Amino acid sequence: MNLVIDIGNSLKKIAVFHNDEMVFHQSFPDISEEILSSVLAQFPVKYSIFSSVCGVNTQVVDFLNVNTQIIHYSYQTNLPITILYKSVQTLGLDRVANAVGAATRFPNRNVLSIQAGTCLVFDFVNEKGEYLGGSISPGIKLRFEALHEKTKNLPLLRVEDTPQWFLGATSEESIYSGVVNGICYEIEGFIEDYKANFEKITVLITGGDALFFQKLIKNTIFAAPNLVLIGLNEIIKYNV
Repeated sequence: MNLVIDIGNSLKKIAVFHNDEMVFHQSFPDISEEILSSVLAQFPVKYSIFSSVCGVNTQVVDFLNVNTQIIHYSYQTNLPITILYKSVQTLGLDRVANAVGAATRFPNRNVLSIQAGTCLVFDFVNEKGEYLGGSISPGIKLRFEALHEKTKNLPLLRVEDTPQWFLGATSEESIYSGVVNGICYEIEGFIEDYKANFEKITVLITGGDALFFQKLIKNTIFAAPNLVLIGLNEIIKYNV
């Protein structure tokens, strides 16, 4: 079995895979040796991999080194896709794992993957299995926070409070309209641009806000929960 750990900007996730099947998945406020010991007591894990956007947690890595055969994940790790990004050393490892998950789920296809979380991230892998790059902009929570913190009078709104208004008649409604509809237009516009440049594109959406936006987008997009975790498991499989 394989243990994968993904430390994101907002969520810290642990998953266990038996071949391609995710048999355990949970999010935690923090990852500790106690949590990892509990997981290893439940599952006969052999291999592990650790990905973090917040830097290396040496305590976790040391624990995995002792108790599993760890795949040290970096921009030098062997991958089942080819990275054509110009500044590969600055490419987020979560974006790489997301691209691997998308490409292995839809092999020999042009795949656009959208991560809707802390940031709104687009990643594109072509039908040759080549990662070409994408785009990054603030996610819905960051946009709400920026409007509140960088102005004097605008309130702080939350995703779960977000109904749909096109024409805002109050400050709250105007923020809802600007942020939510703005992200929808951004997603729709990017999808159309990719379709204009590449044939037969499959579009996936993942991340904490994926289901929220999937319902609002007119283009056909497929929800792909835990795509980064799936990609990390694929990287383990490729390396062992």
